[in-house]
Amino acid sequence: MRLDKFLKVSRLIKRRTVANEACDAGRVMVNGKQAKASVNVKVGDIIEIGFGSRSVKVEVLDIQETTKKEEASQLIKYL
Repeated sequence: MRLDKFLKVSRLIKRRTVANEACDAGRVMVNGKQAKASVNVKVGDIIEIGFGSRSVKVEVLDIQETTKKEEASQLIKYL
């Protein structure tokens, strides 16, 4: 699954266009490397997102095309 879509489905970033802009600005890293929005995300990848002065680091546990709000937290594990 594309990185920008995964960020939206997992509810880490609310809109896909915002996820796309964050990737273009270089604020998203996958497995320690800067990632573009088109990077394929797999189970076990570590995603780090810079939000201003703080960053969020998560591990991908599952990949689904769509999720309900309650189930979105099961796709990731905060590190």
